[in-house]
Order: sequence, then C-alpha cells, then structure tokens
Amino acid sequence: MAAWIGQLLKRAVCAFILAAGAAGVSAHEMTMADLSLREVAPKEFVWGWGVPGKNTPISQDLTPVWPEGCVGDAKTVRCGERGLAGTLSVKGIGNKYSAVILRIDWRDAQQSTHTLSKNRPDVRLFGGARDERDFVEVAQTYGLLGLEHILSGIDHLLFVLSLLFLVGFRRRLIGTVTSFTAAHSLTLAASALGALTLRPPPVEAAIALSIVLVSAEALSNRDTLTRRWPEIVAFFFGLVHGLGFAGALKEIGLPEHHAPVALLTFNLGVEAGQLLVIALAWALVLATRQFKGTATVRKTALYTIGSVSVFWTFSRLMAIAA
Repeated sequence: MAAWIGQLLKRAVCAFILAAGAAGVSAHEMTMADLSLREVAPKEFVWGWGVPGKNTPISQDLTPVWPEGCVGDAKTVRCGERGLAGTLSVKGIGNKYSAVILRIDWRDAQQSTHTLSKNRPDVRLFGGARDERDFVEVAQTYGLLGLEHILSGIDHLLFVLSLLFLVGFRRRLIGTVTSFTAAHSLTLAASALGALTLRPPPVEAAIALSIVLVSAEALSNRDTLTRRWPEIVAFFFGLVHGLGFAGALKEIGLPEHHAPVALLTFNLGVEAGQLLVIALAWALVLATRQFKGTATVRKTALYTIGSVSVFWTFSRLMAIAA
C-alpha cells in the first residue's frame, strides 16, 4: 500500500511539473488585456481592445459593461449628462485573461488607468481623470493581483519548491525565505518606481536559470556554498525574481495617488501566495512522512523541475537572440 501511494505521489508531482512546462516559456507573466477609451467629443469615446506587446485580437473573450447612462457599440461609447461616471465592469476576466488594464485618454490631455481582475471585475468612474478610489479599494485590488500573479507564476513557484528541497523544513528555512523576500521586494520597488530598468527577456532567462541551478544543488550531496549559505543564494536570485514581479506590475501600472499603497499591497499579495505554497508543501510532507519511497519522489521531482527549467532557459535565450 505504501509503495503504491509513493508511486502515485511520484506520478502526480511529475504530471504537475510537466504541465507547468507546457504552460509556456513566459510562465511567470500574467495574461492581461488593454481596454482603451479615448474621448473624442464631450462625453463621447472611441474604444478598443489590445494585448500589451502582442497583436492578438480579442473577440468574445471579454465583454465590457458600460456605466448606467452610457450606450456603446462596436467602436464608440456615448454617455448622457453624467458622462463616463458610474460602475464599468468586464465580463470574462479569469478565463483567458487574468486582468484588464483600463486606460482612458480624456480631452484635456490627461490619462487615467485602472486595473480590473477576476476578484474585482469592476471599477468606479467619476467622469474625469482624477482617481477617486480610496485606500482600501486600491489595497484590495493590488493585493489580489499580487496573489494571483505568484499563484499563476509557475516558474516562481518552482524556484520556491527547489529552495524547499534544498533546505528542507528546518529552522534555516525561515532565514532563506526571508532573504528571498527581502531581495525581490527591493528590486520590485526599485523597478516599479523607475529607479531600475532592465529588458524583460534577459530577466526571464535568468529566472529560468536560477531554477536550474538551485534544483541541481538540491540534488547534489556535496558541501557547496549553496548548501552552507542558502540565504545568500536566495537573496541573489531573489533580486532577479523581483525584476520579474516588477515586469507584471509595470504592465498593470500604479495609481497616481496611491502608488506606495499599491506597491506595498502587491508585494504582500505575492508573499501571501508564497507562504500558502510553503504551507501546502509542509502539509503534504506531514501527510506522507510515514510512507517509503519519498526520497525517490523527491529525486524525481527535482530532475523534472530541472529539465523543465533547462527547456525554459534555452527557449528564453533563443528569444533574446531572435
């Protein structure tokens, strides 16, 4: 019975990681769509869909629901006396696209940006460029976006799992995870606020390479620097992963009047997702520690993680060269 359960666990772990590999070369990116509106006459707008950095058409995947008093067709939206004011929502978020970035260009040359997600698929508009959202609304929106990003970011999760395999559930794990958190918080903040800018393709390749290296170290029994000082390695690679988080946040955009709150809560959402994954892994370890064959499952999982990450690394390097 124990051997059968061990085989089942091994197959389940491999299936999950291989499915992660099939998720795509840019596994850590959120799939977002742009909904742009441009005011061409008083209370009259032209609108359209787009995907940042791609020429992908959006057909029936997303459907805007205009505020009360506004009537839209395939290209224009005309609003009544109140203008573009009220609740605007988008149906279909969470299926193919995890978020929608609403960008409005007003006639007075101002622009406003709002983010809609599966957990918050609507936004209140006030007929002008000023962002009237309060502290709580911004915190909820960006906290959920951070949580969604880490839970859908397969490569980030595989790196965290590789760290767990390397360190194990010992007291030292606290310091290792704290180092990783501190590092990616630094580069996330620096990049989101414009103090640090790097092209996404090299960052994505470095993230994939970090998983390869840590999974290889977890497989090795040698007394390497990584095993002696996992906190240093976690901090170094955390700087790289923070740039990946910042890439997603840059596409989402920070609200003009609540940028610090949005940045902080997005990072807290990322941390909440990270801690959730660690807690689930700990629960799995407790549930299976009496079964034989867990060492084989661990080894198989690490080889699979490493193989998927090598594929990501070469694919992303080829994307840079292209």
